[in-house]
Amino acid sequence: MSYQALARKWRPRLFSEVVGQRHAVSALSNALDSNRVHHAFLFTGTRGVGKTTLARILAKALNCEQGISSAPCNRCATCVAVDEGRFIDLIEVDAASRTKVDDTRELLDNVQYAPTRGSCKIYLIDEVHMLSGHSFNALLKTLEEPPPHVKFLLATTDPKKLPMTVLSRCLQFNLKALTVDQISGQLEYILEQEQIPFDVAAVRLISQSANGSMRDALSLLDQGIAHGGGEVREAPIRDMLGSIDQTYIKDLLLGLADQDGQAVLQCADRMSSGSCDFASAVDELLRSLHYLALYHQAPVALEAKQVDMEWHRELAQRLDIESLQLFYQIGLIGKRDLALAPDPRSGFEMIMLRMLAFRPADQQVIANVPRTKQPEPGQTDNTPSNIVAISARDWSELAARLDVSALIRELAMNVVPTRVTNEMVELTLDTNHEHLLNQERRDALAAAVRRELDADVKLTIVVGGADQETPAEIRERRENERQQAAHQAIENDPNVKEIINRFDATIVPESVQTRDS
Repeated sequence: MSYQALARKWRPRLFSEVVGQRHAVSALSNALDSNRVHHAFLFTGTRGVGKTTLARILAKALNCEQGISSAPCNRCATCVAVDEGRFIDLIEVDAASRTKVDDTRELLDNVQYAPTRGSCKIYLIDEVHMLSGHSFNALLKTLEEPPPHVKFLLATTDPKKLPMTVLSRCLQFNLKALTVDQISGQLEYILEQEQIPFDVAAVRLISQSANGSMRDALSLLDQGIAHGGGEVREAPIRDMLGSIDQTYIKDLLLGLADQDGQAVLQCADRMSSGSCDFASAVDELLRSLHYLALYHQAPVALEAKQVDMEWHRELAQRLDIESLQLFYQIGLIGKRDLALAPDPRSGFEMIMLRMLAFRPADQQVIANVPRTKQPEPGQTDNTPSNIVAISARDWSELAARLDVSALIRELAMNVVPTRVTNEMVELTLDTNHEHLLNQERRDALAAAVRRELDADVKLTIVVGGADQETPAEIRERRENERQQAAHQAIENDPNVKEIINRFDATIVPESVQTRDS
């Protein structure tokens, strides 16, 4: 007997077997049990989350020989035929291969005829958004008022491409991507039933790589079983997925904790020698920083993720929560810009060097300005005024945290700090944005700054020129630099050069967009 892939063998046959999607399962079950079933359903969501699976279970529940219910018997000839994909009254259509209006009209010509074997004729149209505009027009009238023996079950990964006229005629169920815990639990259950030895860490790696898709997870599990010689172990799965050896991540974090730049760079050198994917390394580093932050704030939540608690306990004692938050933010920004680096290794090293260069105190100069100590009665305070130089970057980070309206935030992004003392923050507003300033907005910004600093400081705003960039100017400059870098990368691409030379082509500047565009 030929081998059956796990994704097919373990496809749910009952609503109770569906992982996640409780909102959809509950609504469909209630509708079936009360015999109040709509004539058209739309299932949306990313790949592998259960769209066609739910549709097939619904088709089986409507045609089960034991009667309509949320729990079909799975034993009658109809249920078996649906499970095996040979039920004549379940018409499955791949809209991606039948986009023409003639295909749709041919399909609808048979709607008027009664079902051959079951009580309902079911039309399951997958990737329905691929139909042409004329096909949708041909479908609309039948979709709105089909014969009583017909049900339409539509599935799509891109509901935004569906006309509103179609959406308004369907009950819509938006299926969610599955969590890592949901996928891991199902994979472990399947491996236990299949009597295949496994490591919990290996299963979790597969679950993380599936990106919310149960079908992808089961395909990776099949591949992992073959790769591991009938077992699912951590080392072979890491090798299969190209995952980063956790030893590297531990060494990097230890280097950060010890402020040892040499150790960090030596680890990056070993990673390069081992042909590591530095983009994946950033992801793994961010995941570990997340786990360490969880250990500080909610250890129970970390235990539920089945990670090495001893190792995380050791590192958490050496890295405070503020540093972890800062490192995580630096890592996120570095990941975004990694593609713009001259090469992945240098980009990764710069991320790590940035983490070594900064500490939370550096980012909170304003917040940490001490209050003026009041002199004792009869004494003279000879302490000089504590004037602190604040860069536009520091002010930009403070402004981003303010709980203010869009207009007040725009005002904050177009000023720069020119003088800060224990009692006063002086800001200079660029003359081109003078229209943003009025007394009400000045007061609102001052109140927000006092709340953020938890200090009773006076805020003044003057209009004029400043010798440093405003946060808005910094943002615009960085966007321009990224755009120029992207354009340069396109121009230097050998394939693009060949096209330009062969066809006398030109690059349209507006067509070049960065990833965040």
